[in-house]
Amino acid sequence: MKQPYVFNIQKYSIHDGQGIRTTFFFKGCPLSCQWCHNPESQRGGIELMFYHERCVGCGSCVLACPQHANVLGDGRVNMNRSVCTACGSCVDVCLPNARELVGRAYTVDELAREAEKDQMFYEESGGGVTLSGGEVMVQDMDYIEEFCRRLYRKGYSVNIDTCGYAPYENFQRLAPYVDTFLYDIKLMDPEEHKRFVGTDNQLILENLIRLSADGARLNIRIPTVNGVNATEKFMQDVIDFLLDNHIRVTAVNLLPYHNTGKSKYANLDRTYADEMLRVPDQEQMERFQTMFINNGFVNTKIGG
Repeated sequence: MKQPYVFNIQKYSIHDGQGIRTTFFFKGCPLSCQWCHNPESQRGGIELMFYHERCVGCGSCVLACPQHANVLGDGRVNMNRSVCTACGSCVDVCLPNARELVGRAYTVDELAREAEKDQMFYEESGGGVTLSGGEVMVQDMDYIEEFCRRLYRKGYSVNIDTCGYAPYENFQRLAPYVDTFLYDIKLMDPEEHKRFVGTDNQLILENLIRLSADGARLNIRIPTVNGVNATEKFMQDVIDFLLDNHIRVTAVNLLPYHNTGKSKYANLDRTYADEMLRVPDQEQMERFQTMFINNGFVNTKIGG
């Protein structure tokens, strides 16, 4: 059983399912959405966040790095990520906290104990635990199944937030323990999906059809981005797909794009595609919401 890396444990979460929840964010995702607000979730291993604006150019990290990945010049540190192993030596000596390791391996016991700390909130609010990412469904399934089984035996509601791009047998393994799948639909056209997300959407849509046919409880979540999919045509295509394939939907969440994760790209020395990504206005969102409601999806909300 391989321990996956978790990069965040979010307490008192109210946007990842019903009630107050504890959300565990796992590292590693098969997609690369251009608007992803957690770019540190995309790669599976430990990564180093470098907060450039905090760096005072003291050079401590240069001396500490066994790989010689840091170079001091003109009063600032430049980092060669191609040789960085994320060993953490520079983090330990960085007094202004300009460096941070992202990702930690947990045993199933450790994660279960973290979930148990919030049991009182689950009981009072009808909440539970949500597994998110990255992508939960591409982690080590022996590990994830054992974790879900532990949560289920405790009587906790378990939600899984998924992009759907994983072998269907993984969903089958977890289905007995999962209350709700929070299932993303990002684009309907396979070429557009590949352009903005990195893969086509055939497997995603096939898995959604099979999950519905197998009786899974499904919340459809649609990240809505001007410049990508914030159009009436796309929304109608989603509605037609859901109706034509008799997808049984508990709720639809229209999630307006935001750029709050933009700074993280700079901290990982990656480029953010914000020149084509724009926030939809409230009028647009309400129009899309009305489209879903008018087509029978009465539990359609703007936001999580």
